[in-house]
Amino acid sequence: MKQIIKIDVVSDVVCPWCYIGKRRLEKAVQNLSDQYDFDITYHPFELNPQIPVAGVNQKEYLVNKFGGEERYNQITEHVTRIAAEEGLTFNFEKQAISPNTRNAHRIIQWAKASDKQVEVKEAMMKAYFTDGVDLSKPENLVLVAETSGLKKSDVEALLQSTSGLAEVEQAEKEMQELGITGVPFYIIQNKYGLSGAQPSATFIEVIEKAATEQVV
Repeated sequence: MKQIIKIDVVSDVVCPWCYIGKRRLEKAVQNLSDQYDFDITYHPFELNPQIPVAGVNQKEYLVNKFGGEERYNQITEHVTRIAAEEGLTFNFEKQAISPNTRNAHRIIQWAKASDKQVEVKEAMMKAYFTDGVDLSKPENLVLVAETSGLKKSDVEALLQSTSGLAEVEQAEKEMQELGITGVPFYIIQNKYGLSGAQPSATFIEVIEKAATEQVV
């Protein structure tokens, strides 16, 4: 029986480096899959919790955040190029809206019970970065979740209620109390913390190190 490696991932749906880091981690996991089994859990983090539920114009928001259109172009072109190296397609020009991501996190956390969390997380990120889907709209969140194997009526009921809100807020609070102020952040075997979209080789090195030690 293979050893199980526990990995906790703290990230946001609209964080480009979180998506890039996801791919790099997956490549590391694939590389080590003959030696270990992996238990990967995603935890919520809101980069922009102040964004209204209806969302804001993405380009205006990012231009303002980055300090001008020239800087916006430099940063989006750079991150798009890095993403492509990991097999990801980023289409910033397709995405009109920067959403508030709390409802997306509610669905991702809720999907744990169905063992569909990884699929839902991937689908949300692809919808946002590649397909230009407006994730501020509940009907779009439902559709993305449904394509990931969740039941449409269940997700609709979730979004029409306050279910999961307190859990997301509590999870975010716990991450802050651990000192996590930026994402992506990875906790391996409850012991090793890695910040940022590390290269796959770094993930492999830390996983192998953690595997030789007693889990706390």
